[in-house]
Amino acid sequence: MTPNVERGTALRADAARNRARVLQVAREQLAAGDDSLMLNTIARLAGVGVGTVYRHFPNRHALLEALLAESFQQLVREAQAAAADEDPLAGLHRLLRFALGRALDDAGFAAVLGSASDADARTSAMKAELDRAVAELLDRARLAGAVRHGIEADDIRRLLCGVEHAVRSGDDARHAELYLDVLLEGLRPPR
Repeated sequence: MTPNVERGTALRADAARNRARVLQVAREQLAAGDDSLMLNTIARLAGVGVGTVYRHFPNRHALLEALLAESFQQLVREAQAAAADEDPLAGLHRLLRFALGRALDDAGFAAVLGSASDADARTSAMKAELDRAVAELLDRARLAGAVRHGIEADDIRRLLCGVEHAVRSGDDARHAELYLDVLLEGLRPPR
């Protein structure tokens, strides 16, 4: 069953308050360093029934998507700004650094960005907006001779998630810039 907020219907006032309370408690848990987002625990801490939580968020991933909606909207705006940049390669560099920084700061952001499926239609819509902006940016960069042919927006997302994973699997965050430079160099057309 799809939650009401995903179908576009308005929630009753009490349901909206419960949803907001669940999101508040989940944010507090994350801020306290607990990224497990156990739905049963969140229900208890929010003072609502477990069924209430599951009606709004059928799983942990759905909750993560709701918590990260604003961050994803910022990423979309960054991608749109990068696509409008006079220098498409500079725009691409800036966008990748921004996205990698967000992914490294928030493992949940990285998980939602790299997920093959979305729990919320709004997340899918934002990813589609992101892909459109990145596709436009890549087209402009290809025309400028800065990016190889055959690289698409979803490839960029996967490659960025790979860089994020590589940085996390090491013990030195300073490698982020090195790995990102390797990715950017690999996007250039063969000489």
